[in-house]
Amino acid sequence: MNANDHSPLVYLVDDDDAVRDGLALLLRSVGLRSAGFADPMAFLDALAQSTIGCVVLDIRMPGISGLDVLATLAERSDLPVVMLTGHANVDLCRRAFKGGAMEFLQKPVDDDVFLDAVQAAVRTHIASRERLAVTQAAADRLARLSGREHEVLQRIVQGMSNKEIAREFDLSPRTVETYRANVFAKLEADSLAQLIRQYATLLD
Repeated sequence: MNANDHSPLVYLVDDDDAVRDGLALLLRSVGLRSAGFADPMAFLDALAQSTIGCVVLDIRMPGISGLDVLATLAERSDLPVVMLTGHANVDLCRRAFKGGAMEFLQKPVDDDVFLDAVQAAVRTHIASRERLAVTQAAADRLARLSGREHEVLQRIVQGMSNKEIAREFDLSPRTVETYRANVFAKLEADSLAQLIRQYATLLD
């Protein structure tokens, strides 16, 4: 596999060949890969869950509307969507944003406005995937804890001292200190602040 295959990908979904070709050329000028589809169903079939990037979606296409595709995407993918239309009105705009679109642009779209919207969408998706990866890594580390270590962690996050935790579980303070050290080691936390920041929201 070419290393470039891991770079962001912009899906261009528009039944107008000239529009797709023009936007693809524009994206190449700033180093972005694209994949064009005239048929929305073919796009949905080709959509890869692992892809990082965004979708540029025409709102009026034969067979299935861009709003219907947007609704399907909301169920299948976390890719940001930039909607395009040659027939803009307030209702379409409202429905697009309500459906989860990140941006709504009118054709003929200004090159700079288009590139700004797509690059913002790609940056948003990269940041979202990075946050997801961090959260998943934290959840994986959390799964390393024993039942008692998990209980001790919950008390630590609640602000309880070692002595208070020892009294609650009828343990010696030294035993609690051992559990506490194990928690910090397994969760790869260097400070109480880091422990709370990364794990408080993951606890039941």
